[in-house]
Formats: sequence, C-alpha cells, structure tokens
Amino acid sequence: MMLAENIRKYRKKDSHSYCMGSFPSFELLHARPEIIEMILVHTDLKAEILVKLREECKKADVEIVQSNKLIEKIRDKENCMMAAVFRKYQSELGHDKNHVVLVNPGDAGNLGTIIRSCIGFGITDLAVIEPTVDIFEPKVVRASMGAVFRLNVQCFESYAHYEREYGSERENYPFMLNGVYRIGEITPLQDRAYSLIFGNESHGLDSSYLKVGKSIVIPHTRFIDSLNLATAVGIGIYEFSRHGGFL
Repeated sequence: MMLAENIRKYRKKDSHSYCMGSFPSFELLHARPEIIEMILVHTDLKAEILVKLREECKKADVEIVQSNKLIEKIRDKENCMMAAVFRKYQSELGHDKNHVVLVNPGDAGNLGTIIRSCIGFGITDLAVIEPTVDIFEPKVVRASMGAVFRLNVQCFESYAHYEREYGSERENYPFMLNGVYRIGEITPLQDRAYSLIFGNESHGLDSSYLKVGKSIVIPHTRFIDSLNLATAVGIGIYEFSRHGGFL
C-alpha cells in the first residue's frame, strides 16, 4: 500500500497517478478497482457522495483516507474534494479490434475528450505514437471523465512500429486535409478491422501518410484552416461506427 508521504504533485516518471473528482473516481472504481491504492477525501465532500463512496469501496476492498492536506497538495482546482490514487498500467491492443491511432497528440484536454468519444462510439483500442502527451496525466484522466479506464491504450515509438505490429492486418484510413476520399465515400469492410489515423493539433499528418491505406478528408468551409483534433476524431469515429452496427 502506498504511503501518505509518497503523495505529491503528479510527475510523469512516477509509477502512480491521480483521478481527480468524484465522477471519474467512481468510474475507476467500477472499471479497474484492482489498480487503486487509496481514495482521498476532503472533509467538505458532500455527505451523500461519501455514503455512496463507502459502499463502493467496501465492495471493492479499497481504502478511504480522509485528509484535507493530501487533497490540497495534489489538486489543481479548489472544488476537487475527492481523488483516487492509482497505479499506472500497460495494456495491449486487440488484433481483431478497430483502432484509433493518434500521431504525436500534444494537448491533454483533447486527448481526454478523444478517449471519451472513443468509448462513446464503441472504440476500445487506442494507439498513441510518441512523442505524446502522458496518457495518465491527471488532466487527461479528468477530461475523459474516467473513460480512460475502459480503454486499451498502447504507446509506440513511431508509426512504423505500430504498422509492423498491427497495420498490415487491417484497413488503414489516415485523416488528412489533402485526403483522396471525402468522409462518407468510404464504407469499411465488415470482416476486417480498421485503424483511423490522425495527426497532432498543429501539423496533422505529413504527406507520407497518403501512401498509408485510403486517405480521408473531412470537408469544411474556407473560413477555417482545420478542425480541432478532438472534433475531427469525433466525426471520424461516428461516421465509421455507423457502418459497424453500433449506432
């Protein structure tokens, strides 16, 4: 069990992270209770939430630690009255599952929103290509509203590493401003998994990805240069999930 003196502001190199807030923490309790070290609560936590928390933690055999000092040490918002301390973990993607692939995502809020959209539209496997924002950064966890704990996430040194392990066995669809096909013109095969590939917020995907599978463009007006990454991913996975029988 983790000692209280090891609770400090989050650092990427630590073997643990924090799930800030009551809703994400309950999601963690339901999805992966085995990785929780403890749940910290502030004395200002609403009584009805504390009652529910005690019931859930008793079932999951998770310790509750009431400490204003520890909560205040790690939180970045004053209205955060509850936080789960959890061990980081590794997961592998399913070879027969559809993937979203993010090449060098750099914004924690975007990544968390993308994760939530993935789970919302039935995508449970996410590949991230380094360099990347830290998947266990508390801002990512909070932006995902705890959906990250229902996702399989695997990091790769480069897209080439991902392609060697998974790319040859599936249909690949890079989303690009100069993509060959307009979204909606492609119908994914029902008997083969696919990967939806997106670039980072600033640069998107470079021209080399035109040679990777069938490139797709999401048309928009000339009054913007591009869509927000989380918006583009949401549109992409919604369109493809319509053909998979999920919606």
